Amino acid sequence: MKMNNVDKISKLQQTAIVIFGVTGDLTKRKLIPAIYELYLAGRIPKELYLIGFARRSWTDDHLREVFIDAVKTYSDKDYQETAVNELFKNTTYIESTFEKQAGYDQINKLINEKKIKNVLFYLATPPDSYDDIIQSLGNHNNNHVAPGWTRIVIEKPYGSDLESAKKLESLVHTVFEENQIYRIDHYLGKETVQNILVLRFANGIFEPLWNRRYVDHVQITVAETVGVGTRAGYYESAGVIRDMFQNHLMQLLALTAMEAPVAFSADCVRDEKVKVLRALKPYSPEEVLENTFRAQYGSGYVNHERVKAYKDEDGVDPLSVTETFLAAKLYVENWRWSGVPFYLRSGKRLPKRMTEIAIHYKQVPLPLFNWQNTAGDAPNVLVLRLQPDEGITLTFGAKMPGPVNQIAPVKMDFDYETSFHSKAPEAYVRLIQDALYGDATLFTRSDEVIAQWAFTDRIFKGWEISKRKYLPVYEAGTWGPLGADQFIQGNNRWWRNPEN
Repeated sequence: MKMNNVDKISKLQQTAIVIFGVTGDLTKRKLIPAIYELYLAGRIPKELYLIGFARRSWTDDHLREVFIDAVKTYSDKDYQETAVNELFKNTTYIESTFEKQAGYDQINKLINEKKIKNVLFYLATPPDSYDDIIQSLGNHNNNHVAPGWTRIVIEKPYGSDLESAKKLESLVHTVFEENQIYRIDHYLGKETVQNILVLRFANGIFEPLWNRRYVDHVQITVAETVGVGTRAGYYESAGVIRDMFQNHLMQLLALTAMEAPVAFSADCVRDEKVKVLRALKPYSPEEVLENTFRAQYGSGYVNHERVKAYKDEDGVDPLSVTETFLAAKLYVENWRWSGVPFYLRSGKRLPKRMTEIAIHYKQVPLPLFNWQNTAGDAPNVLVLRLQPDEGITLTFGAKMPGPVNQIAPVKMDFDYETSFHSKAPEAYVRLIQDALYGDATLFTRSDEVIAQWAFTDRIFKGWEISKRKYLPVYEAGTWGPLGADQFIQGNNRWWRNPEN
């Protein structure tokens, strides 16, 4: 029997969230506004303990002020002074390095003194600190001190390749059980991502058409207008493939291609996603070069502002071959999707910030209408918009009114905000709530992470053999270089223009 929200909240009394790296941008921009929204909605208990853990010389009062400022600056909800004071009354700051014993002893002392029953550890730190924190939590018995449950949320990137991911998996499982580990990918918290499953499996008109008989190909696009900014140190070693492809794009592919789960529960959903990842066609090094395309942004204009080239960014190697744009063609070798290409692309300094999944249906077998046709040979495209305006659009051909026989493309559009008269909640609102409630459906499981890295490692090996000394350059503010168009046009297909 499932618990309702009242039952779930009652079981969260005397719960603490311990945020490692509490002084960072993630905490103030995402975590605290999300916790505030959950509080206003009555989905977390009144007595919530917020414990910050970081190196800076802050005090409890200063941390509380930072939290209040985060709500004022980054929350979409109205500022309510009474609610803020109530929410942050149990705020404690622990000044410590991530290796220092005293800091972890203070956590245990607080849990015992405040009679805290449940603890959620949240790693909002750079990934190179994960090992130290996880090891220290185990060494100081922080994983067993609370009498109720203890969980840990780990942000991406989860490793930098297959070997490092396996090492991190081995370490975290020496301290926590799999059901205590919540590997976060914030894309999975977006309403439209969750709507993929509802659209397919709760509507009889879509599921019968969601296969190789009717689908020509699928395009998944994650576009950013920003450059690397102050993250050049990280990005130089990561590139698009680690920053976006290995996690976000592959998760979106898995959700789009998966079979219906036995039930909408954590393990059932993740079982089906893993099957998709394991069914991806494994590429040889030579096939990697045929099925991926890399590029770097040059200087150009984004939102009418002149921006510099990637190699001119502070901290970037002038001889860098790190990709800021990646297009890839993948095949899911199973009964449903055999022969259907999935085109994935992501890049920085593109014209528009957006994420979408576009299902392109096959053209009709016989053109019956010898009319002027501006809808194209295959006008049927189902587009799931994940950001910035969450919604779903279906495009099809229709006769234009009037005496001239002409077919034009038209759209049926669902917009989340218009239909439900409210904005889609921030992804972190749902994910923090689920971590507190113990629902891991929207978090990645151990075998998912390994399957994603196993496929991505094959791409690394193909690129290593090619030993490229330079990459094609695209003008900032465009959708990539000519080679990106040729990459898909070689299969007589074209990238969808998200501007249309």
